[in-house]
Amino acid sequence: MNFSCPPFPPANSGCKIGVDGGGTKTEFILLDLANHVVARHRAVGSNPSIAGPEAARRVVADALYHLRKQAPAPVAHTLLCMAGARAFWKEFALELEGLGQVTVFDDARPVLELATGGIPGLVLHSGTGSFVAARAPDNTIHYAGGLGWRFGDPGSAYDLGRRALARGLLELQGWAPATRIGPMLCGHAALDDAAALTRYFYHHSEPNKQIAALAPAVLRLTEEGDHTAHQLVLESTGELLDLAMKVVAKLFPNVPLDALPTGLSGPILTHRVVVAALTSRCSLHFAPLDQPPIEGVRRLLMRG
Repeated sequence: MNFSCPPFPPANSGCKIGVDGGGTKTEFILLDLANHVVARHRAVGSNPSIAGPEAARRVVADALYHLRKQAPAPVAHTLLCMAGARAFWKEFALELEGLGQVTVFDDARPVLELATGGIPGLVLHSGTGSFVAARAPDNTIHYAGGLGWRFGDPGSAYDLGRRALARGLLELQGWAPATRIGPMLCGHAALDDAAALTRYFYHHSEPNKQIAALAPAVLRLTEEGDHTAHQLVLESTGELLDLAMKVVAKLFPNVPLDALPTGLSGPILTHRVVVAALTSRCSLHFAPLDQPPIEGVRRLLMRG
């Protein structure tokens, strides 16, 4: 999937508001005419596929109008970098009033900005979901993956939690050798058998979030030397790297891999074990990002 880049309003024509909207949280930033940060705001997730269309619309609209009241001058530009259906957010943008020109990007654009600074390159991102984003040599933006928790998203917190859950349930049933993953699952849900754990995750109102919440524990077991947890992490993140390599082969066929700017974003992909594993598999020069996506939104607003 690729997108063209619409022009931003002139730099100092008014205040600017930027939004980074994901499945877990939504962050907002307000810049004044000199591009100084006037206010920040954080709200719950706003992916309409997870929160629902009405809830997502309400979360973002309420915060935008709250920030507009704090602006020292009229808002000239609002930048929405959102997870979920782009058509939904473009329609939402048409409903907004008093927020200047409203530009809609997908949620990959901020981390791509952090990874490449506007030059050709790519970024692998892992949060609750995952995706690969790239800026091709012709300046077009491309997006791969990001299909959502129901369809996989390898390398994501959900995918890692799902793999651990599947393995742990087999251990508790007695069909796989016991590791520390089984007890970890029991401790997470305060339950002690496979049937009860299965009911817990199937009947939970937000199973995707509950399963994704297992990822930090899996990473901790990996750090502590658990071989099975380590393998689960390598398998999950390795599939995301496979997708990234397909993007590289198609968009950058003549660029040496070690000369291609490549960012890693999110606590899973920037984990030292994961960075080492990905580096050992290819000659891409990975640069772990240590700044949050909202910083990428701020840079996009400033760069115009």
